[in-house]
Amino acid sequence: MENLLPALDLLMQPAVLVALLIGSVGGVVIGAIPGVGPAVAIAILLPTTFIFEPLVGLSLLLGIYGSSMYGGALPAILMNTPGTAVNALTTYDGYPMTRSGNAQRALGLAYSASFFGAVVSIVALVLLMPVLAKVAPMFGSREIFLAALFGIILMILTHRGQVFAAGMMTCFGILLNTVGMEPINYTQRFTFGQSWLSSGVNLVVVVLGLFALSQAFLLLSGSDKHVEPQKVSGSIFSAMREFWQHKRVAAVSSSAGVGIGIIPGVGEFVSQFVAYSYASRTSKTPEEFGKGAPEGLIASEAANNSVPAAALIPLLALGVPGESLTAMMLAVFYVHNVVPGPQLLTQQMDFVMALYIALLLLNVFALLFLLASTRTLIRVIAIPNRIVGTLVLMFSFVGVYSLRNSLTDCLIATGFGLFGAILKRLNIPIVPIILGMVLGGIMEAKFRSAMTRIQSPLDLFDRPISAVLILAIIGLLILAARSAVQQYRERCT
Repeated sequence: MENLLPALDLLMQPAVLVALLIGSVGGVVIGAIPGVGPAVAIAILLPTTFIFEPLVGLSLLLGIYGSSMYGGALPAILMNTPGTAVNALTTYDGYPMTRSGNAQRALGLAYSASFFGAVVSIVALVLLMPVLAKVAPMFGSREIFLAALFGIILMILTHRGQVFAAGMMTCFGILLNTVGMEPINYTQRFTFGQSWLSSGVNLVVVVLGLFALSQAFLLLSGSDKHVEPQKVSGSIFSAMREFWQHKRVAAVSSSAGVGIGIIPGVGEFVSQFVAYSYASRTSKTPEEFGKGAPEGLIASEAANNSVPAAALIPLLALGVPGESLTAMMLAVFYVHNVVPGPQLLTQQMDFVMALYIALLLLNVFALLFLLASTRTLIRVIAIPNRIVGTLVLMFSFVGVYSLRNSLTDCLIATGFGLFGAILKRLNIPIVPIILGMVLGGIMEAKFRSAMTRIQSPLDLFDRPISAVLILAIIGLLILAARSAVQQYRERCT
């Protein structure tokens, strides 16, 4: 509690509150436009946040990250088109409710479940904060190295059916991180005598290319055809009251989001399917799932909105981002020389507490904005794709050029944009590239630091946490190998 008042002092700065308001409202609007999504918006805004104080920049990005899923539920329910990728499961039961004339009921349940999941995750993590502050200092260089390795392996294995592609993209990201001047002995790596490669491949340039420019190219190359959203009539508040009839499903789904969101490399999709499967198995009417079951809609929205706060835990406690959006936020920390990790939790707890209060406020702002402007946002959904693509393209190049006033960065971003568009067309995941760049850099730095204290390979496991992480990695690989063998046998029979 002694950190609460300093945290409120940090948060009550006008610039922080304005950033939160803009981020939360902007995140809802961005999420409501199919084809854009929070990754594109954060990639575009990332360069501009470098000129602000850390809390201001992070509040803006957190606002977009945390509130985009609220907006993404709108087209998912009204048009059967998810506004963001993580709202795909919302279409299963949300759109059938709309088709049966209950659009306002579906929206009310979605808003309530989203807000409930977010609040549960924030409260749970604030209560866990003292424990994290005690555990985090136990992580030295070797533990953080193993945690990053565990995150990479887990992230690759969660891409079921695309494990090889995800592994290749991760290795490509690690390779990109090694380009440029090596930080210990200051030798050139993979520059091939080109001076423009000596400073390395900038993470923000790659992010803007792979996420923003690639999406702009796809939007511009596609058609402007869209499905007209269904009209909303009736009171959304009555549906929000109905939410409390399904509080058990909401509580379990939110808990799943918190527990799974903490694990690096997993994220919203796994938590959603776990929550949806639980809701289906325990429902008295499982035959309604996929046809407009309120429990299915609540499970999906509560689970995905409880992940953002949880995903910050490995970032703040260990400096290890769990997915692409928190990897982008890590760049804001580094620019301002704020190093996330054990020292942040022990020395700057007021800053961490301010971030969690900011998460709570942004959810309040997002919910109030949605209740006041749902019918207006329906018009935003119908914006033609090519207009959206043109705006994304313009703002992306402005963001890239503003980094270092370099046309070379614009050309590099364009190359990654074309590469990202090809990967998206082929349905090859691009998130592993970003995580490979970020986690690869962390692994290299921590491994080199740990090697000064290691005399033999057994020294890697001589501490409890490192031993647990090694056993977890080995167990994960064994389970993955068993699953691959079983699938091979099933195909052969």
